[in-house]
Amino acid sequence: MRTRNTGPTRVGLFGILGSGNLGNDGSLDAVINYLRERHPAVELDFMCMGPDRVSAQYGAPATHLQWYEARGEAIRWLPGPVAKIIGRLLDPARTLAWVRRQDVVIVPGMGVLEATVPLRPWSFPYSLYWLSRLARLTGTRVALVSVGADFISQRVTRWLVTRAARLAHYRSYRDAHSRNAMWEMGIDSAADDVYPDLAFALPAPPAPAAGTGTVGVGVMDYHGDNDERAHGDELHRAYLGKVKGFVRWLTDNGRAVRLFTGDKADEPVVREILADGPADRISAASVSSLDELMREMAAVDAVVATRYHNVLCALKTCRPTVSIGYAAKNDVLMASMGLHEFVQQARSLDLDTLIAQFTELERRSAQLQRILAERNLETRQRLERQFAALSAALFPAPAAVEVR
Repeated sequence: MRTRNTGPTRVGLFGILGSGNLGNDGSLDAVINYLRERHPAVELDFMCMGPDRVSAQYGAPATHLQWYEARGEAIRWLPGPVAKIIGRLLDPARTLAWVRRQDVVIVPGMGVLEATVPLRPWSFPYSLYWLSRLARLTGTRVALVSVGADFISQRVTRWLVTRAARLAHYRSYRDAHSRNAMWEMGIDSAADDVYPDLAFALPAPPAPAAGTGTVGVGVMDYHGDNDERAHGDELHRAYLGKVKGFVRWLTDNGRAVRLFTGDKADEPVVREILADGPADRISAASVSSLDELMREMAAVDAVVATRYHNVLCALKTCRPTVSIGYAAKNDVLMASMGLHEFVQQARSLDLDTLIAQFTELERRSAQLQRILAERNLETRQRLERQFAALSAALFPAPAAVEVR
């Protein structure tokens, strides 16, 4: 048990942060903005995948989430499997040393309770389990804030994430689907709240007054979900072929195309699409944050995207959007913003249907932008309630002392 802190509240931020995933980092930005605005005296600390980047950006100490990744070149002499086993054995002790220094640990958004992309149980689920377990041991409060969840069929992964969630001091989800998934996996989530994704709390850039003639296409290094590993390459080829076909249709019909990504893993997909199309009609955005991505998206007329946070940014900037989803969360998000009819699944993407959906999207552009503006206002109001609830749970005001 750590000693009681009598100074400023120490807040740790934990997750796959600073490693190139724009959605995860955007959720972190939203929580940092909230802390600095409402609890400016807190002392920040991080345990994440990109500690150097995060520390430089926020001016606070940061520790690498995993020993194996942190050591890098220093352990090249060890066989890879041996080094990973050593790391897994050392990581609980490293997490204990970090978590005992914190009063509160926040896991900011992210799909930490799902396996909608290929995921091994001994990667982040293992890290999250030890965070929650050791936080209980040391008396540190853990908050899973507006996180994503989905039913996990792989038993070990499911056991790790449900135990981690059960041990958390505070839980909220970014949609009702996530809360229901946790219930299905055995967590009593009835008292847990549902609020919008944290990235909706980020400021949105102004949109241009007139159309630009450019269509945004958000791509992903898609290989199916955790249960489709055996068919990952096949799914990837089929998805990429359909996206290329759609981009060619756009350029053949006089549109310029701006390519977007949401993770550095998507960059090879962008290069392949650029090589396949006319150089004077296709370009790629280079962004390092959700703020920059939203500025890029505000400058196009419509968006067709796959990654969840690409879709979210498009909706937040009131861009009429078609989602080529890889998980239920995409469809749930689109329905919440009034665009439920403009969805497809990446694993079964149909090019003719996509063209028809996009054509209808353009025809109804003005109407859809009005709907998105209304939904964004409601979403922001709900996130204000999320932050108020979080403050009440983690930073309660000192009890008043009656003077006689």
